[in-house]
Amino acid sequence: MRVTKWNDALAVQIPDDVAKSLGLKEGDEITVRVAEGPVLEIGRDEERLQALERIKASKFKLPPNWKFDRDEANER
Repeated sequence: MRVTKWNDALAVQIPDDVAKSLGLKEGDEITVRVAEGPVLEIGRDEERLQALERIKASKFKLPPNWKFDRDEANER
């Protein structure tokens, strides 16, 4: 993988075969951890899924057909 400059940050492109093996798609949250040497470990970030499972397990009931819309929530 190659590190490239992206605006004021650095970016690493994930090869298609790696993304497919991890089941990643655009917009997914991931975690990156530095392993030994110049090695990165990439994995799916399950924090959101776990939060949704906690919400589902609670007694709090959401309206039928409710879906969170990040863009709508962030509109100002």
